[in-house]
Amino acid sequence: MSDELELSIDHITLSVADFGRAKAFYSALLRPVGLEIVAEVTAEQSGSVPFAGFGRGRKGNLWIAEDGPQSPATHICFRAPSRAAVRAFYEAGLANGGTDNGGPGIREIYHPAYYAAFVLDPEGHNIEAVCFEPEAGDR
Repeated sequence: MSDELELSIDHITLSVADFGRAKAFYSALLRPVGLEIVAEVTAEQSGSVPFAGFGRGRKGNLWIAEDGPQSPATHICFRAPSRAAVRAFYEAGLANGGTDNGGPGIREIYHPAYYAAFVLDPEGHNIEAVCFEPEAGDR
């Protein structure tokens, strides 16, 4: 992978109004891109609100915190390992309470190989999955 595609942000936290709904939504949405809940922190442990971290292994990259609705809503994009994973991400989002914000396809305006899909989460955040690899079998 070239340096231009290396991640420079370690983690981000979204504030959500409905923690249980957000936890279920992101668990389903992020599974196709290889992310799962890797840590949970109770309100007692944090001294404020509960948190859940999604990532790989022991490292959380996306955290949700039950701290009320976030305004304005934000946009977060996750790297997907394949175009099939982008499609699975999109379908999981729609099946779990998300809203279509751009179905799977090439977005040449961003990059000639930018294959992405966009889902609005139940609180209005624009969540995206992107893959820069060709379709399996097109190599």
